[in-house]
Amino acid sequence: MTNTEFQYQSKRTYPTKSKPAMLKHAVLGLTSEAGEVAGIMQKIYQGHGSPLTDKEVKNHMVKELGDCLWMIAEACTALDVTIADVMDLNIRKLQDRYPDGFDPFLSLHRKPGDI
Repeated sequence: MTNTEFQYQSKRTYPTKSKPAMLKHAVLGLTSEAGEVAGIMQKIYQGHGSPLTDKEVKNHMVKELGDCLWMIAEACTALDVTIADVMDLNIRKLQDRYPDGFDPFLSLHRKPGDI
């Protein structure tokens, strides 16, 4: 499935058509879903398996990452942008910030206005 198709299909289950409410739901939901991914990682840290070696743990993590992606799609829809728009802007930002690949120095010393 393409990112465009995912964003289109996800609209079927948005809880509202109001863009302000949609954006609020998406942002709050994203933090919640990211917390679920972090909870899985916390259990992995405690020795409860690994998504790299345990199919059940991997499946759980992938499902929660899917929920994060759904929330991102909802936020994009509320903002009238596509997931592809966000992806393109992010790559351009990172290419500008790290022209030769990741550099810890550049990460710590960003140009003014680089958010």
